[in-house]
Amino acid sequence: MTKPKGTNLTWHSGEVDAAARAKAHGHQGVVLWLTGLSGSGKSTLSHRVERRLIERGCFAYVLDGDNVRHGLNADLGFAPEERKENIRRVGEVARLFADAGAIVLTAFISPYRADRQRVRELLAPRQFVEVHVAADLATCEARDPKGLYAKARKGEIPQFTGISAPYEAPESPELRVDTGAENVDASAQRVVDWLEAEGYLSGG
Repeated sequence: MTKPKGTNLTWHSGEVDAAARAKAHGHQGVVLWLTGLSGSGKSTLSHRVERRLIERGCFAYVLDGDNVRHGLNADLGFAPEERKENIRRVGEVARLFADAGAIVLTAFISPYRADRQRVRELLAPRQFVEVHVAADLATCEARDPKGLYAKARKGEIPQFTGISAPYEAPESPELRVDTGAENVDASAQRVVDWLEAEGYLSGG
């Protein structure tokens, strides 16, 4: 957790703990951190998983990379230090959602392992689940849903992940899905099945 600049601050613990929230919601609070290249399908997959969880009666919500940059992180660009701050802020918000008992899905390229590790360290054991959306560069570039790869290849977008900026793929994610090899419904079902098998969808 980042040390606050302010003084005379005290962390206040409430009267409802994680076990009580899990019992109330019928599932555990957890952060599913989807990471992958632009065009890998992070947003599409996260929203499909969210819908399936909501249909089961879960408290689920997606924090999407583009959406967050319209508000909370509107002041940040894409230089390495700004990317780091982008992920730090999102990690803090995700932690609050998980503390409230939500299954929060984040859809961010989050290209640096160190940044993802810092978010993991914010959370309790088992509360951070790294999901590598592992479509390869050729697949993502062939999709190019926003036309970004074409612009990056022309030099019109500097610091573009996978082209002119690095992407550090997870080495040992809790879950890996290849959206280039299977459709979004199959990938979404694999995520939900994994949550079920690991006990996250139980309120006990």
